[in-house]
Amino acid sequence: MAVKKEKYPKIKIKLKKSIIGRTEKQRAIVRGLGLRKINSEVERESSPEILGMVKKIDFMLDVSEVGK
Repeated sequence: MAVKKEKYPKIKIKLKKSIIGRTEKQRAIVRGLGLRKINSEVERESSPEILGMVKKIDFMLDVSEVGK
């Protein structure tokens, strides 16, 4: 039996602050989102998992919805 994958809208996530001096947990979240350097951007689906990661480090990020 195949499991249906839900389709979530896309969001653009941009790292605006350095990870220097941050906790190991915050660094792991940044890496888990796929961000590397300041001003790097990624597009991710706005699933509950991704939104939870973004909420933990929202002061370091710029988040915007991707228009279609």
